[in-house]
Amino acid sequence: MATREPGVVNNAVYVDGERFATPATLAETFAVLAKKPGALAWIGLYRPESSLLAELAQEFGLHELAIEDAVVAHQRPKLERYGDTMFMVLRAASYDDDDERVDFGELHVFAGANFVITVRHSEGPDLSLVRRNMESTPDSLHGGTEAVLYAILDAVVDGYKPVIEGLSNDIDEIETQVFDGDPRVSRRIYELNREVIEFQRAVVPLGAILEQFAKGFADGHVDDHLEPVLRDIADHITQATEKIEEFRVLLRDILAVNTSLVGQRQNDEAQRLSEASNSQADQTRRISGWAAILFAPSLIGSIYGMNFDNIPELHFQWGYFGALGLMAASSLVLYIVFKRKGWL
Repeated sequence: MATREPGVVNNAVYVDGERFATPATLAETFAVLAKKPGALAWIGLYRPESSLLAELAQEFGLHELAIEDAVVAHQRPKLERYGDTMFMVLRAASYDDDDERVDFGELHVFAGANFVITVRHSEGPDLSLVRRNMESTPDSLHGGTEAVLYAILDAVVDGYKPVIEGLSNDIDEIETQVFDGDPRVSRRIYELNREVIEFQRAVVPLGAILEQFAKGFADGHVDDHLEPVLRDIADHITQATEKIEEFRVLLRDILAVNTSLVGQRQNDEAQRLSEASNSQADQTRRISGWAAILFAPSLIGSIYGMNFDNIPELHFQWGYFGALGLMAASSLVLYIVFKRKGWL
């Protein structure tokens, strides 16, 4: 098999719903389309160079603004019409079980009467699976460009279901963490809320895209066999939108409960610290009171214990008992004072 051009991951031409050719270069694709007026080219690109997109734009008449969006990326989901050409931007999403996070990818799709060009800027979605399913399903490619667009959109929307399940499990885990007092839960709530908002930005604009699809690709008519597909996609988008709103309400309530519990725990901790401080102050007062009571007799005893001859009352007959009495009286007075103040 010939080596494909850089940036081209799949390149096939279909005639009457069957793969007719697998060109190795875009030039070969253009040649086959020129020889087969009813053929459909489906070209898959992955992070292509601007020169490659310029070549496709020149061949298929792609609008320069759409090409600029496809090169720059980071676009919101949308569907724009440039004459007979459609330009669609989708945001794919997948759930990473190992890291418990949602990964988002961007997909750009150019579509005309005889071509579909997909430009991926991330690993998802896996469009090779969409291509194989359509090739293995009889008559699925007979719908032409519209059928391919619906299949791509359906694959992107179906990829939202595991994301919804993963986010639901994360919210259940967060509820448990909140009531267990996990200090890391506040950050997890914030991160999960950001993922839900990003998911909402990917899903909500799809409603407007479906409204444009309902008007038909070019003739204002949707084929009968494609209408059920369109309704199924619309139903899945509605379900995803409702779940996202539910997640946002739950996260808002969880954040409020967590804030309340954190505040309550802080108040309890402050109360414990206050009680401990009061207890320490009470012990300090008791120790200070007894120290003062013991200090008075020590002071009297130390004064009369000095070895000097000319100390008043040193040779007084009742001096010893007087000193003891003074010690006892001073201690009793201090005890009564401290007792009344609640220090003892």
